[in-house]
Amino acid sequence: MGIVRKKEIIDESTLMFSRKQIIRLLIPLIIEQFLTISIGLFDTMMISPKGEAAVSGVSLVDTINTLMISLFAALATGGTVIAAQQLGNGKNKDASASAKQLLFTVMMLSVVVGLLCFVFNHQLIDFVYKPKDGASEQDMTEILSNAYIYFYVSALSYPFIGLYNAQASLFRAMGNSRVTMLVALMVNGVNIIGNALFIHVFDMGTMGAGLATLISRALAALVLFVLFIKKKDMPISFGKLEMIKPDGKIIKKILSLGIPSGIENSIFHVGKVMVASLVSTFGGAAVAANAVSGSVLGFGDLAGSAIGLAMITVVGQCIGAGKLDQADYYIKKLMKNTYVLLFFVRIAIIIFAPQICKYMFSLKPESTEIAVKIMRWHSVNAIVFWPTAFALPNALRAAGDVKYTMVVSSIAMWVCRIGLSFVFAKYMGMGVFGVWVAMTCDWYLRTVMFVIRFVRGKWKLRGSLA
Repeated sequence: MGIVRKKEIIDESTLMFSRKQIIRLLIPLIIEQFLTISIGLFDTMMISPKGEAAVSGVSLVDTINTLMISLFAALATGGTVIAAQQLGNGKNKDASASAKQLLFTVMMLSVVVGLLCFVFNHQLIDFVYKPKDGASEQDMTEILSNAYIYFYVSALSYPFIGLYNAQASLFRAMGNSRVTMLVALMVNGVNIIGNALFIHVFDMGTMGAGLATLISRALAALVLFVLFIKKKDMPISFGKLEMIKPDGKIIKKILSLGIPSGIENSIFHVGKVMVASLVSTFGGAAVAANAVSGSVLGFGDLAGSAIGLAMITVVGQCIGAGKLDQADYYIKKLMKNTYVLLFFVRIAIIIFAPQICKYMFSLKPESTEIAVKIMRWHSVNAIVFWPTAFALPNALRAAGDVKYTMVVSSIAMWVCRIGLSFVFAKYMGMGVFGVWVAMTCDWYLRTVMFVIRFVRGKWKLRGSLA
């Protein structure tokens, strides 16, 4: 049964976050999201002069890296929700204690994952790599050789990536996204300089690309850790440098939120890999159109993704403070902002899609026709359904309602994005466009289920974790 409640009038003088504070949180988050996407783009651009085998090797490993990073990010979300709620309740010491346990948990997991990936390097790469029909043995050997090297270095960077994600999430929980934006800027700068030196000056190829990423991630994790140690006036601070003793009660709380989110993220990325393998069967024009569409539309979602991250901070603190009416108010306010920003970005993509394909990516006419059709279909649907499918569930996660979001997202992925992709693309003859139609069907299902959950108010019954 739904929860029937009267519409509550909010006294703006009692609001936990002013309009200025929301803007100061959002703008750095949008820039940070842009920088995060750019780092992979720069890696590909700077390794490309070393040949297609090097590019393919890096791209292959990035498929695994994305999956692993999503696991660390999901675990970080669990700790961030708890810390945000504790900050909202004024329990800064408890938030600091939870932050330390989050770092301990993420560090242990990322070290184990990194070690396993290092030891089983060849087996994992061989499992993921599916050579194209007609590929020569020499091409296969070169691609695998580059992938093995890049994956060894990537595995060493996992503990630093885990620590960085956890600490960056904690800064966002405090409402301080400016620091994470500046560190993301530093990561990009160090990565670009490192790529230039290691790849082109020292001629280290994929090893150089991996080292640049390793150094930039390690530096980012170290900078944030030093800030938590030195800045004792922050709401969350680690105080003096000492060994972190595991606290089973707090770790259990973190895992209760992190594991469902981790499963959800893993299923999402595994699904993307399965769909990508389907797309590869439709020929070169379809693959090129799919790749370009994915790149352009990824940038189109930046603002929405940033607002989704802000949801966890704002809604989490409101719930921790016991101000459910304000949580409701901010969810609606942030959702409106998502719709407005997405509208303008997506309208631009709809209008200029042909020019983007022709002048920015130099696609052939056949690929351009497919890509324009995909971009316009995707953008029209995104204006209506993307915010409720992807920004709204972050509000539910901030309330601790992670099992519901996991179940809905998993069903939507397997039934719509994967199942309908094969139905539309393969059996109904729609080709690669059918894959994108199936993706929007995924959004329709998510939207219905998440909006129902929000309107009925069951997410409010989870109670504070503070």
